Amino acid sequence: MESTVSQKLDALLALQKIDSQIDELIKIRGDLPEEVRDLEDELAGYETRIGKFKSEIDELVQEVAKGKAGIKEAEKLIKKYQEQQNNVRNNREFEAISKEIESQELDIQLFEKKNKETLFKIEKKNIEIADIEARMNGRKGDLEAKKSELDSIIAESTEDEKKLRDVRVEAVGKIEDRLMYSYNRIRQNSINGLAVVKVRRGACGGCFNQVPPQRQADIREKKKIIVCEHCGRVLADVEVIEEAATGKLK
Repeated sequence: MESTVSQKLDALLALQKIDSQIDELIKIRGDLPEEVRDLEDELAGYETRIGKFKSEIDELVQEVAKGKAGIKEAEKLIKKYQEQQNNVRNNREFEAISKEIESQELDIQLFEKKNKETLFKIEKKNIEIADIEARMNGRKGDLEAKKSELDSIIAESTEDEKKLRDVRVEAVGKIEDRLMYSYNRIRQNSINGLAVVKVRRGACGGCFNQVPPQRQADIREKKKIIVCEHCGRVLADVEVIEEAATGKLK
């Protein structure tokens, strides 16, 4: 048997009430989930930077090793040339070998200079790594504290949230797919998560724009689904407010 419009509106209102309660439980967590994600992203960024620096250091260490190998090779050649100088037959051969020795000595100076610069770069990167690791340790402490706080809040509300979500499944089962699709779409586009509201004090309970009296009368009849012309929310009913002082109804 197909539900009446009134039953459909009541089902939507019931679902909205459940979702609003779930929203409130999630709201209690505040910005903690986002703060935890931000801290995790920040720490991941630090890890990436450290990995990059360590990779660069490995390359620089290889450069130093090549420089040391170059120095050893130059020293070996110098020793060889010095031995050859002892057996030269004329000054021209002596001078030629001397130039080769000078060239190798110059290469040694260049290797040593480059190695010194490279070692300085390594030292600088190690200092940067130590600085990042110090910041990481501080942020890890912040993350642990935030996670602990969030876990505590979630633990307090988990049971209530589970009950509400179980009830929500039943509530959703009473709503046809077309209306459910519209409900989810409106909720997704709503800042406060309200897709179905009542008219309160003559205004939409979602955007607070005034609803004309005749439209309020149509909403009360519940013969068709009416949406707010300003925000698109479903106007499911008109709230009746009792005045405690006079006993009159508004």
